[in-house]
Amino acid sequence: LQEHILFEFLTQISDEPVEEGVRSLPRKSGKKQKGYSQVLWYFASGIVLFWALLFLAVVKPLFYRLPQPLTVEDISAKGVFIAERAQANLYDFEAIGTKVVGSEGNEIKTVQFLLKELNLIKANIQEDLFDMEIDLQYAYGAYVKWNLVNMYQGIQNVVVKLTPKGSTSENYILVNSHFDSQPTSPSTGDDGHMVVSILEVLRVLTSTRQTFEHTIIFLINGSEENSLQASHGFIAHHKWAKNCKVVINLDAAGSGGRELMFQSGPNHPWLVQIYKKGAKYYFSTTMAEEIFQTGLVPSYTDFNIFVEYGNVIGLDIGQCINGFVYHTKYDRIDVIPRAALQNTGDNLLGLVRTLSNATEMRDPTGNAGGNVVFFDVLGLYFVSYSAENGVKLNYAVAGLTLVLVYVSILHIAAKSNVSSGQVLGWFILVLVLQLVAFVLGLALPLAVAYGLDKYGLSLSYFSTPSLMVGLFVCPSLLGLTLPSYIYLKLQNNEKVPFAQQVQLALHGHAVVLAALGIGMTVYGLRTTYLITWTLVFYIIPLALNLLTTLHDRGFSWTGILKIVQVAPFLYNSYLIYCFIVILTPMMGRFGLDTNPDLIIGFLCALGTILSMGFLVSSPYSALISPLTMDISIQILLVNTSRKSGFVLLGLLAVTAATVYVASSTNIGFPYRPKTNVQRVPYLVSHTVQLKLFSLLIFGKLQQVRRVFYEYDGTVSKDESGYLFNFQDRRGYAPLVASGVDLTGMVNMTSDCENYMMCGVPLYDHRWVEAKEDLMWLPRKTPVWTPAEPTLELLGKTLLDDGKGARFEFNLTVTDHTSIFIQPNADVTVSNWSFLENYTTTYKPPYHIYFSYGIDDTPLYFYIDIKKSDHDYGVPLFQLGVAAQYMHVDGDKEAIDFANTFPTYAATIQWPAIYKKYEF
Repeated sequence: LQEHILFEFLTQISDEPVEEGVRSLPRKSGKKQKGYSQVLWYFASGIVLFWALLFLAVVKPLFYRLPQPLTVEDISAKGVFIAERAQANLYDFEAIGTKVVGSEGNEIKTVQFLLKELNLIKANIQEDLFDMEIDLQYAYGAYVKWNLVNMYQGIQNVVVKLTPKGSTSENYILVNSHFDSQPTSPSTGDDGHMVVSILEVLRVLTSTRQTFEHTIIFLINGSEENSLQASHGFIAHHKWAKNCKVVINLDAAGSGGRELMFQSGPNHPWLVQIYKKGAKYYFSTTMAEEIFQTGLVPSYTDFNIFVEYGNVIGLDIGQCINGFVYHTKYDRIDVIPRAALQNTGDNLLGLVRTLSNATEMRDPTGNAGGNVVFFDVLGLYFVSYSAENGVKLNYAVAGLTLVLVYVSILHIAAKSNVSSGQVLGWFILVLVLQLVAFVLGLALPLAVAYGLDKYGLSLSYFSTPSLMVGLFVCPSLLGLTLPSYIYLKLQNNEKVPFAQQVQLALHGHAVVLAALGIGMTVYGLRTTYLITWTLVFYIIPLALNLLTTLHDRGFSWTGILKIVQVAPFLYNSYLIYCFIVILTPMMGRFGLDTNPDLIIGFLCALGTILSMGFLVSSPYSALISPLTMDISIQILLVNTSRKSGFVLLGLLAVTAATVYVASSTNIGFPYRPKTNVQRVPYLVSHTVQLKLFSLLIFGKLQQVRRVFYEYDGTVSKDESGYLFNFQDRRGYAPLVASGVDLTGMVNMTSDCENYMMCGVPLYDHRWVEAKEDLMWLPRKTPVWTPAEPTLELLGKTLLDDGKGARFEFNLTVTDHTSIFIQPNADVTVSNWSFLENYTTTYKPPYHIYFSYGIDDTPLYFYIDIKKSDHDYGVPLFQLGVAAQYMHVDGDKEAIDFANTFPTYAATIQWPAIYKKYEF
């Protein structure tokens, strides 16, 4: 209706019959002032309102859509996933509490819970159709990842083998999730949601008289949060692992929504077809896969372990909505609707059934065929094609865009009675302006992001995402609009109709996108599909307009253009909204070094300029306002409104007002209790430095005591304190403003320069990577730990060739311990009992991360040392032991300190101890 009204209005105010083409009017013509420049303000507002309502009425509901959950009353419908039963299991799972590796909750209570449920399922199996075996694996091993040796002992895996009677297939399907947790978290979403989904799927499969061809292995592993150790333990050592050819990995970086399929293969397109056939509710995109594989997402999954160490292919699927509660004490069942379990269960059940009967499973590696371009359309449809075909499509669409633009230029020249060379010259100028507009559309939001960060105001949208509209979208609109606005206002081209001048501007934007698409294709990005399909829905109406007379009849061409562009508007706004929802919570754990506003600002800007003829609604916004108008609507409305200057001023005013709100009111404060918390990990630590050994107790907040021993056994440092690893850009500033006493806190730069591994009990690879950003707050009283690591030197002997010395040790430690080894300048480690090739590949200090689950046997190891002058009676190397006591909160002083933090801060803290020895 709004298209018809606008068309009729333009027709009525035209000074020439629209059928004969609308000619441009002189700048001083009163007719022009009463013509195209008199489109009333409410027409522009009405069009914006139309697109905003379309987003709110269609895109958001479809994004959050979940199926009707089934209850036990629906059990009569055989072979369906019952969400109510899965939810009952989830309540029991959450009631166990935290499940940190090595704790009673993880190693005893959760394992008992799983075994009990599995035995109940086995008791009701269709015995004439299936065999079900339950195995409790105790895994021992080591591997290198993140530049350190990950060593594990007695890690538990609960493994189920479901085999159809009479099956001769030796190719198994692996379905994996994990039951362990981070400290403080009951792990209800990560990964209890997936664990109970597996239990219910297994319950349905075993109780239904519907068989399949290939054996299915269900792995519920007990150490994913602990450097992915349990998945390695399974794939490297379990008796069934060698037969596992395809994995469906289930994980979470959020709670309570649809699960995203964000990795496939690698290089096996048929797996995407399995997803297309088996999944009931689609949610997937190549763009997510490429973003995850760049490392932008600060998370890892077992999928990579299976691929790297087991040569397994498969699908990586994870919860991703509401990442604000991820790895916090607020990851609870109250944020997980039963319908979310139904969504996951229906998809998992469909995928397992489809994959277990797939003919490709007979020779999985024989069906390799490169990568795939894939994406869902509003969760309703799923599109996929090979990357090779994607390259051809990208080039074809870009080429066709250039051809149709050139044909359009010839039409404009013919109808305007001017040479094609003249029109082409004007178009080149317009093209340059559109390139400038493209750059400004990206640059202005990034400038706002930089300015906010410079004044310590990053993450202002963290709890109020609608602020993104004014902070990033409006500046992008301003940059996109300004060059064309200035050009069309200042130029005095009376030969080409004004409607066709606007069309030339749109063509310029199309050519910019085509060039961008070609460049992205050359670079090898499959995400180019976004540009390609955006262009497809521009060249379709362009071709239709050229084939009819609409192309040359004033603004008649805009009707088809805007109608066709409904499709890309819906998809592009859906996709950008998806990534805003996923990435915004992640900005709260990107660390101090990264300005998260640059990432979000770029994403908003990209969404604004992705396509033409439609608007991309600002993610999260519930406001009915100009969220993002793309180039054609802007040029048409801005330059045909008698208040065109006010449109630009309005964008500027909205930006300025939003910056004020973000910087000067509580609306722009990033954190909220429970829902949008600030993560504050720290260790409560005591360090003693000796020339023989040192002791350090930290927390995430670490509670830390440091004791350093010199070679002669004297103590050179003995101190305690709190070691902070701030997770987001704002760091400690909000805490100080909220009254937390951090007086005396210093950075670790000096200690990192003077001591091995900064002389503190660094927890894992993330703490090592962030060591120079850690902050140390001293305290006077020694930190308490439930125990202390004990390193016993069993012997020091010369090697048989007389050119080296062997040191043998026995280490009694807690279940999360790091060992650091730093040879002195003229000393090398020639051999040791850890992974042999590590010392020849990586530079010291060497890092061994050791953990255990059910088996707390002391760790025996040896180190062989060589020295150039063969003098082994002097100090040869430093050895540090960092023990993390993650199952206790610490002493009373540490607990009282933690209680001073504001309610919006989710503290994650435990005591730790560090001992440094010299030998």
